[in-house]
Amino acid sequence: MEMNEFGIKGKNSSIAGLGLGNVSAAYWNLNASELVEETLLRGEGVLTDTGALAVDTGEFTGRSPKDKFVVEDAKTKDSIWWGDVNFKFDSTKFDALYNRVCAYLSGKEVYVRDSYACADPKYRLNIRVITEYPWSNLFANNLFLRPTHDEIMRFEAEWTIICAPGFRATPEIDGTRQHNFTILNMTKKIILIGGSGYTGEIKKGIFSLLNYILPHEKGVLSMHCSANIGKDGDTAIFFGLSGTGKTTLSADPNRGLIGDDEHGWSENGVFNIEGGCYAKCVDLTKEKEPQIFGAVKFGALLENIEFFENTSTVDFGNISKTENTRVGYPVHFIDNAVEPSVGNIPKNIFFLTCDAYGVLPPISKLTTGQAMYHFISGYTAKVAGTEMGITEPTLTFSACFGKVFLPLHPTKYAELLGKKLKENKVNVWLVNTGWSGGSFGVGNRMKLSYTRSMITAALTGKLDTIKFETLPVFGLQIPTECPDVPADILNPRKTWKDKEGFDATTNKLATSFIKNFEQYASAANEEILAAAPKAAVNA
Repeated sequence: MEMNEFGIKGKNSSIAGLGLGNVSAAYWNLNASELVEETLLRGEGVLTDTGALAVDTGEFTGRSPKDKFVVEDAKTKDSIWWGDVNFKFDSTKFDALYNRVCAYLSGKEVYVRDSYACADPKYRLNIRVITEYPWSNLFANNLFLRPTHDEIMRFEAEWTIICAPGFRATPEIDGTRQHNFTILNMTKKIILIGGSGYTGEIKKGIFSLLNYILPHEKGVLSMHCSANIGKDGDTAIFFGLSGTGKTTLSADPNRGLIGDDEHGWSENGVFNIEGGCYAKCVDLTKEKEPQIFGAVKFGALLENIEFFENTSTVDFGNISKTENTRVGYPVHFIDNAVEPSVGNIPKNIFFLTCDAYGVLPPISKLTTGQAMYHFISGYTAKVAGTEMGITEPTLTFSACFGKVFLPLHPTKYAELLGKKLKENKVNVWLVNTGWSGGSFGVGNRMKLSYTRSMITAALTGKLDTIKFETLPVFGLQIPTECPDVPADILNPRKTWKDKEGFDATTNKLATSFIKNFEQYASAANEEILAAAPKAAVNA
């Protein structure tokens, strides 16, 4: 293949110091065209009719959180939140496994990419990504920030990712749970990935790392959220678990997109951690998600999709391989993306929840204590599956709207959030994009147009002069009116015909909040604890 100006470096390259001096060739900083060509020549992918590269990630079509480890050593022993999210890995075992991965890559071609995370130069983290497959390297090119030519020529990596999907660990020898693994070594500054081709392990490995470095060492709040910015420079943040509308509501044609998934909040403002987007594409259509649909073009990487029979046209409705079909692309594939991807101190923060119980208001304003409490809770309730007879919504609580990516205790992030809210007088809104007038099966889903109108009213300050009333139990402040929204839907109790049913369901949900929070209560301060809902006794 034709090389670019960075060429090929072999045994005497700088990766020899990483134990990779015996690779047959190291292809450095290939551009998207070259990586696509390499993938096609190796028979590891195909082009779609829009030019995007489609690959199958193999056995794993999603992350494997039980196989993510952190090396326990003097640096991490007392700072990591050990438990069901962060699993300990022995440092000696790590060294042995690392050497085995390097031996596996000996004699093979590898692809090396110099990239960085964090769009704010003050917090920039230089990352060298070494991959077994060219399409894994294309993913890193798309999702991380891309240095200029001059920056690459003087690039010094602080962290290294080694991704070897073809290597299979032996648990009884290597200390892993099974043959795949993602291991963070905070002291040696290495992320080691093996046994899984799912590229999200690369992305979330760095996010997990920055969820440690930014709050613990820099005083910067790391956030699993989207962010956009208005024409007047007002920044807004959107938190929300899957299905709550985070991507849809942050994609506003009247506002610039800072980023769709991972951000930091420093003393200067909000900055994107990444340089791209990794979007779900199940049932993707031009009508529903025009920006994402338009980004599925040459340079984008599609994962685990299917085609319409005898065509190269993607059938986005076909989820025979996985519901987690994905597309990764650079952020500039989105028309209204801002570059550099930074914004000012946020004026408004939205916690999005799809409450299938139908008892949370469509929009309410939170106190700082409530904001910290709901941040730690990270609540949504999805509609139950399609199995006959099952109508009960399924509750989900994910601390800080991303529990599986938190190396520190959730209260650490919540307290940092509270500090920033007080210092900057930020409005925090809880927005229910779920049900109104009853739970799922009785009520109806909140209209997207109403939700957009409420968010717009909050962003433009039109709710600042509105009278608010307090919702019992959760103690939420509800506006009594909102432009372009019927007043009778703002108080959820008024939308229910069965008032006693509403009260009972509210208490049921409040009790679930309280029970979930028990695992965090011992580390929470009084302001957070006082913001808990007040469920009626024996309700």
